[in-house]
Formats: sequence, structure tokens, C-alpha cells
Amino acid sequence: MDSDDIAPIAILMDELRSEDVQLRLNAIHSIPTIALALGPDRARDELVPFLQDSIDDEDEVLLALAEELGRSFEQYIGGSEYAHLLLAPLENLSSVEETLVRDKAAESITKIAAVLSNAQIEEYCIPLLKRLSGAEWFTSRTSSAALYPAVYDRVPTAIQDDLRKGYAALGSDDTPMVRRAAAKWLGPLLLKFSDPHILSDALPIYRRLESDDQDSVRLLTVEDLIAIAGKLKQSEIKEQLLKQIRHSIGDKSWRVRYMAATHFNELAKAVGKEITREELIGQYVQLLKDNEAEVRTAASSQIPGFSELLEKEVILARIVPCVRDLSQDSSQHVRAALAMQISGLAPLLGRESTIEHLLPLFLQLLKDDFPEVRLNIISKLEIVNNVIGIELLSENLLPAIVELAEDKSWRVRQAIIEYIPPLAKQLGKPFFDEQLGNLCMSWLGDTVYSIREAAIVNLKNLTDVFGVDWSRSAIVPKVMGMGQHPNYLFRMTTVQAITIIMPSLNLDIVRSEIIESLLQLASDPIPNIRFNVAKSLEVLLSAYGNTPEGEAFVQQRILPVLEQQKNDQDADVRYFAARALQKVAVVT
Repeated sequence: MDSDDIAPIAILMDELRSEDVQLRLNAIHSIPTIALALGPDRARDELVPFLQDSIDDEDEVLLALAEELGRSFEQYIGGSEYAHLLLAPLENLSSVEETLVRDKAAESITKIAAVLSNAQIEEYCIPLLKRLSGAEWFTSRTSSAALYPAVYDRVPTAIQDDLRKGYAALGSDDTPMVRRAAAKWLGPLLLKFSDPHILSDALPIYRRLESDDQDSVRLLTVEDLIAIAGKLKQSEIKEQLLKQIRHSIGDKSWRVRYMAATHFNELAKAVGKEITREELIGQYVQLLKDNEAEVRTAASSQIPGFSELLEKEVILARIVPCVRDLSQDSSQHVRAALAMQISGLAPLLGRESTIEHLLPLFLQLLKDDFPEVRLNIISKLEIVNNVIGIELLSENLLPAIVELAEDKSWRVRQAIIEYIPPLAKQLGKPFFDEQLGNLCMSWLGDTVYSIREAAIVNLKNLTDVFGVDWSRSAIVPKVMGMGQHPNYLFRMTTVQAITIIMPSLNLDIVRSEIIESLLQLASDPIPNIRFNVAKSLEVLLSAYGNTPEGEAFVQQRILPVLEQQKNDQDADVRYFAARALQKVAVVT
């Protein structure tokens, strides 16, 4: 396309004036193509100024524009040498009312700053940052906070001094939204500070924000606290931060305490083991006993990670009593969070303590009224098994597992099914056949399709665990017996089970135990069953049709049935039969 033969800017202008928002969105997304057609010179001289003046639009369109300009758009205007030209339209977008647009504009400015030279940063980004930071409207000041980390370590010391003062002003701004932005971006910024400036500049900004009268500001300072702690020595943390740590964990707002609980392990690692043991254990117990369920839920999610920092005796004395209380918590969400994490204590406590203190809680949670609690405890049983051994686990937990296998929640039944193969491998064939064999077969008749499907995959996995001989005697006869059931769903399950399990068997079993019943189902009155038989025969061809013995078997038994199905009255049956016959042609 010759750029002289078209008027891309005019076309773009027409589309952007359209009343159709989708058309305007499409126009924005076509900007890279238009820039490519124009060439770098015209894109710089015509397109970028036009975009700078085109911010009077729907938020959705402005968001798309902010995103496009941050997608390596500098390559269309001559490379990083000219990337600073994109800052002007993005500066306009950084001042609009819609938060999503401003955030995306700031993100794109950050991306552009990454490709600019240090000289360009000083010449173009710093003036932009100062304009936004000192703007009358809070929207601009809010956007400016996100830009400080991107440029701070790219400029000389004198400018860094000004930037720290500018950021301190944002932290003391009259508008809560600006202070929120300052709290959000303080952590990334202070990571760029030299050590002396952490104490002299970052700490005062943090303390001011941490004591803000708005909890929406204070909750964002938890991550700042972690960042500062990671930069200070142990003695400095004790001297400078302990008061703020206690404030955040004991804040009057549950939202701040929730944030502290969510990030508690990060905080503990940042302050080190000594301070954790001296100060944070009591604070953590306080969060586990918080009067708000959301806080207890968040704190419960931190139990194994925090306990890794403690001695076994401390876990038993301080953490386990809280765990015992949480297992009976009035909130189902707290119990669910605990159920997901409690097994992580087993490796830390060892076999004897796990049996004494945790096993009763596992049994209790397995019988919880809330399905998610039961699901979560089931999903982590393997960790417990590795600590206490399969014999004790099966003796204590197997009755509960069998009970859950018939749970009214199908998701619980499905979770049990998925846990069966690894459990079976640990139990061994005799124990499995006696305790769980019939249970696995019963799932094939479940009223929920997802359970029947999972049960079939389970049988294949069990075949892989115990071998084809076991499958021949324990699975195949029962599966094939369902093929004569008067209910078509059972017959369908037989066909689907054969299809999934067959590749794990061998041709001898297929020929002697399976094929006769499968071919009878090829004439079933239900079309769905007939075309699933065709699909099953296609799998059989892929698995066994490329050997001399298998080729003869295909010619004698499979081809006649597929030829017959190719003329079936049902279109789906004809389609899958024809597809299987194509497989025959390839194989033979």
C-alpha cells in the first residue's frame, strides 16, 4: 500500500467521529497499521499530534488508546530515539477521570521510560512527572505516583533529592486518592533508594501513611512495611518498625488486619527469625483469634508457612491450640481455609505429634457439613500419608473416605475419585480390592455425568497402577456386564469406558473379553451408543491396528461392522463410521 495514495489520518478521524463505539475502538486498534502505512516521519508529524488531541471520547476508547501506545509503539515512529513523543498523549490520558484509563496510561509511560536513554528521562520524563505531581486536579497527582519508581534510579543525585521531596508531598496530599496512590507505589520506589535514604526519607513517608485516618490508605502500607523491613538491619527494625508492625496487626479496621494477615509470612521472613519469635508469634495468634471471620480466614492460609519459622515445641504450644479452635469455627470459610492448610503442619510436627494432635482434626474436618471443607482436606491427604504412613491413614481415614464417596455433593465425590489411584498404589491390590473395588465400580452408575466420566478415567489409572492382568479380572467383566443393562446410560458408560481403558490393555484381552459385546452395541437402538461404538473402534484401530496380528483382526471383525454403520440411518453414526474407515485405510 502506497501511503501517498491514501489519507489514513482522514480515515481515522472519520472512524473516531462515528457514533458507534465499536467502530471507534476498531479505529484505535488499527493505529499501528496506519502508522506503518504512513511511515515513521509522517507518523511522528501527523499521527502522534492527532492522537494527542483525541482524548474527548468514551472511557473504553481511551483505555484502548492508552494500551496501544504502550505496546512498543515507538517502533512505528522511528524507534527509541523518538519514543518520548508518545509521552504527550499519554500525559493527557493520565489526567482523565476514569481510574482504569489513568492506570493504563501510567503503565504505558513506564514501558516507554524503559526504552528511553537516561538523558531522555531527564529531559522529557522528569518535567512530565513534575507537571503531574503539581497539577491542580487530583487525577494527575494520583497518576504521578506510579511513575516515580520507573525514573528514580535513572537520574542524577540532585534530581533524586527533588523526587523524594515530591513523593513526600504526595504522601501528605489533602486528597485520600492521592495518598492511596502514594501508599501503593512507595514499596517499589523505596527499593530504588540507597540505604541512608530508607531511614531519612522512606520511613517518614511510610509512618505518615501508616497513621492515615483512611483505612483504604493504611491497608496499602502493609506491603510498604515488608519492603522497608527487607532493607533494614535487625537492630534498625527493632528500633524503627516494631511500633508500626503492632499498629498494622492490631489496627481498628478489619480491612487493615486482613491485609496484615494475608501478607504475614512475607512480613515474618522480612523481619527475620529472631524478631518473629520475639514479637510476631503473639501477633499472629491474635490474628488467628480475630473477631472478624475474614481476618481468621486470611490468617489460616498462612499457618504452614509461618510455622516453618518456629520450633516444634512452639508450634505445639502456640499454633496447634489455635488450629483446634479454628476447626470448630462458626464460619465455614475459616474451616475451609484451615482444611486446605492444616496438612502442611504434619511434616513439621512429625509422626507421633501428627497422630496425637492433627489426626483427630482431620477426621473432624472430613465430616464437616460444608462440602468445600471436606474437599480441601481430601486434596491434601497425601502430605499426611507421607508422615504417618498408609496403614494408620487407611485405618483412621478410610471409613470417612468411603462415606464421602457417597456424599450428596458431586464435587466431593469427584475429589474422592481423583484421590483413589495414588491411594490405591499405597494400599496395594488385596486391600484395595477388599475395601474400595466395589466402590470404584459403583461410580460408573452415578447420576452425574462428570462423576461417570471421572470414574472411567479412574479405572484407566488403576489399570496403569495394578497392571492389565488385574484389570482383566477386576474391571473388564464388570464393565462389560453393564453393556446388557436395560438403561441406555449404563450401556453408554460401557462404550465410553472401553474407549478410555482399551489403550492400557492388550489385544488378547480386547479380542477375548471385549470385542464381542462392543460389536453387539454397534446395533443398539440408541444412535448415541452406535456412534460412540464407531469412535471406540477408531481408538482400537489406533492402538492395535498397526501390527500383523492386529491387522488381521481388523479385517475380520472391525471392517464389516464399520461398513454396516456407514449406511446407518443416523447421520452422526455414518460420520464417525466413515472417519474410522479412513483410519483403517491409513493403518492398513
